[in-house]
Amino acid sequence: MDAIRITTAGSSPQDDLARRQRKYVVAMSIRTLCFVGAAISGAAGIHWLWPILIAGAIVLPYVAVVMANAEDSRATALPLTGGGDAQRQLGQGGPDGRDQHGG
Repeated sequence: MDAIRITTAGSSPQDDLARRQRKYVVAMSIRTLCFVGAAISGAAGIHWLWPILIAGAIVLPYVAVVMANAEDSRATALPLTGGGDAQRQLGQGGPDGRDQHGG
């Protein structure tokens, strides 16, 4: 198993689930406010506002699911700073301990 750098380690499954649930609840709360706002603005005669709020309420479930299922942006493939080129490899040493390719 490879070592995991703490700066790139993912969150625990419980923390990840809680984060996703919070995002979903926030988006669904905004959707509810859009519906209520559309009803109030329609009753108040603000005819330009309620269609915008209804459109937001229709689109928000899709956005909420995408946001809730978005992956954590931390990655384990980040290079360590100052670690040199990851592609460089040591050559095989000869009998005297030197690199056989002139090193």
